[in-house]
Amino acid sequence: GPMAKNKTLDAVKKCLRDFPLEARELYLNKTVPCLEQPLSPLEFYREWIGPNKPCVIRNAFGHWPALSKWNPSHLREVVGSKVISVAVTPNGYADAVNRDRFVMPEERLMTFSSLLDVVEGKVESRGVFYVQKQCSNLTEELPELTGDVEAHIPWMSEALGKLPDAVNFWLGEAGAVTSMHKDHYENLYCVITGEKHFILLPPSDRPFIPYEHYQPAVYRQREDGDFDVVDVADSGKVPWIPLDPLKPDLELYPDYSLARPLHVTVKAGEMLYLPSLWFHHVRQSHGCIAVNFWYDMEYDIKYNYFQLVESLAGAVGPL
Repeated sequence: GPMAKNKTLDAVKKCLRDFPLEARELYLNKTVPCLEQPLSPLEFYREWIGPNKPCVIRNAFGHWPALSKWNPSHLREVVGSKVISVAVTPNGYADAVNRDRFVMPEERLMTFSSLLDVVEGKVESRGVFYVQKQCSNLTEELPELTGDVEAHIPWMSEALGKLPDAVNFWLGEAGAVTSMHKDHYENLYCVITGEKHFILLPPSDRPFIPYEHYQPAVYRQREDGDFDVVDVADSGKVPWIPLDPLKPDLELYPDYSLARPLHVTVKAGEMLYLPSLWFHHVRQSHGCIAVNFWYDMEYDIKYNYFQLVESLAGAVGPL
């Protein structure tokens, strides 16, 4: 009867509550460790990729010309006239929950120079601008810059036995924020100028992270500069995380108080290994430039187990 059903549900909820705590005791670090240089492919696989643990790696791309070359005047000269895709939002939040909608940015085509005018404050502009198009935009939209970085990270390609699926270029204003989400990629995130601030949560904290389903929409800037939110027609609802880790609403999402976010700042010349399926929220210094490498993850038993936790957490709801 109902009593037995409740008892079963309570038992499942207890399992889901204990699971993240056990993960912390078994294998997770309390902070994100820093390696002074890259490891051998085998060591990196054993110590970080296999265990699915993040780390910061210094001295991993000191030889890239980009580190000394990529300043605004050089970029204007080399790619100034190139047309690139820029995400524009009223508040800096692209791909994020806004009230009862999952709102995506306006994708605006503009020249690299006109983007730099905005970032350098030479032009007044309503809205927050961020080059964040994740379709391997470095190789697709800015091939002139590919000679300044490596096409892949040799020790990572060797460790994983594959080349990256995508190499992305990121340049944004300080107001541009990436809301909390996860990706099915092994991610090497290389900061060229400025710094990035990551909030990370392990996949095992999934039971404490709220998901809801939202009607997708996009921002569209009007002639007067204000933004409309326009629904995407004929589109199914999107599962997304409504919680903002910078100011979590614990009255609405009390379970999140049991999560243990890790904070890490990645500075120019440093690389973050962000393992697959880790939740991350990202902020940056103004005009920060970064390049990241997305390697497809192995759809192995770990993925299989994670999907089980995901399904269970989704099925039982708040703990």
